[in-house]
Amino acid sequence: MSPTRPQRGDFTPVPQDGDRDPWGPDLSRELPRVAPRRVPGVFGAVPDPEPAPSEPGSGPADDADDELEEVEFVEVRRQLSLAIGGFAALLAIGLIVGAQSTGPDARLPYAIVIFGVQLLFVLAWTMAVQPPKPAVVGVACVVAAGAADYAAITAAEPGVAPLGYAAAGGFAAAVLGQLIGQAGWPRVKDALGPTLMIVVGVVSYACLLVLARQPIGAQTVLVCLAAAGVALLVARVTDAGYAKPRLAPQVPRGATGIVLGAMLGTLAAASLGSVLVLPFDPAKGAVLGLVTAALAVLVDLAVNYSEAGRSMAGEVPTFWLARHMQGPLGAFAVAAPAAYALATFYLS
Repeated sequence: MSPTRPQRGDFTPVPQDGDRDPWGPDLSRELPRVAPRRVPGVFGAVPDPEPAPSEPGSGPADDADDELEEVEFVEVRRQLSLAIGGFAALLAIGLIVGAQSTGPDARLPYAIVIFGVQLLFVLAWTMAVQPPKPAVVGVACVVAAGAADYAAITAAEPGVAPLGYAAAGGFAAAVLGQLIGQAGWPRVKDALGPTLMIVVGVVSYACLLVLARQPIGAQTVLVCLAAAGVALLVARVTDAGYAKPRLAPQVPRGATGIVLGAMLGTLAAASLGSVLVLPFDPAKGAVLGLVTAALAVLVDLAVNYSEAGRSMAGEVPTFWLARHMQGPLGAFAVAAPAAYALATFYLS
C-alpha cells in the first residue's frame, strides 16, 4: 500500500533546536557541503605541493657551492714580494738623498729626479687604470707634472697653489683630449675618477720640491719618506715569509706585514726625530712616521685589492712591470703631500 500524500491543511511540526542533536549525523553530513573550501597553502589544512626535483646545480645550495668554488686562493710569490720591497726602499733612498742635496742654487737636479719618478708613475698607473685614450691621458699628465715641477722651483714663495693650477689644467686637458678622440661621453664620464686620480697623483710629487725649499723641509722629507720606505719594505718582506692571516683569498697580502710595517716605520721616524735638531723630537717624529707609514702601507694594499678586482672581473691584466711598481709609486705619491701638510700645520 503506497504512502498517503499529505493533504492541504495538514500541519507538520518543524523540529526545534532541542528536538535533535545539532551535531547529529544528518547535520554532520551537510556540513562538508556548505563549509567553505580551504585555500591550499594559506592557513589551510592542505600543504603546498612540494616542488618538483630540479637538476643538480640549480638549487640554492648548489649555487652557493659554485660561488665558493669560484673563489681563487692566490699564492704569495716570495721573490716578487722581496723585489717590490726592494724597489720601494730604493725609491725612498733616491727621494731622500735628492732632498738632502738640494739648495737655493741646486734645485734642478732634485727636480730631474722627481720628474723621473713622475714618468714612472704615469706609466704604471695609466697602464693599470686603463682610462679611455690612455696615450692622451699620459701626455696630459706628463705636461702637468713638468709644469708643477717648474712652478715649484721657480716661484718666488714656495707654495702648493701653482701645483693645484697645474693639476686642474692637466685634468681638463685629459678630459678634453678623450672627448676629441671620440671616446664617447659615457666612457669619459665613467673614467673621470681614475683620470683625476692619475693627474693628482703625478702632480703631488712636486710637493717634495716645495717642501725642500722650506727651512725644515729636508728634515721632514727624511723623517716621512724614511718611515714610508721602512713600512713598505717590512710589509713586503714579512709577506714573503709569513703572509698570515690573509686579508682576502684573492689578495696575496697578510695582516701581519701591514701592521708590522706601520709599527716599524713609526719607530724609525721616532728614532730619526731623536737625533735631528729642533723642532724635531721623538714624539713629533713618531707622529710624522705614524701618519706617513700608515698611509703608505694602506695605499699599497689598496692597489693589490684593485688589481684583484680587475682580475676577478675578467679584465686584461696589466703589464707585469707596471703592475708591480704601482703600489710603491702610489704610496709615495700620497706620502709627499702628507709630509708637506705635516710640516706646514703641525711642525710650524
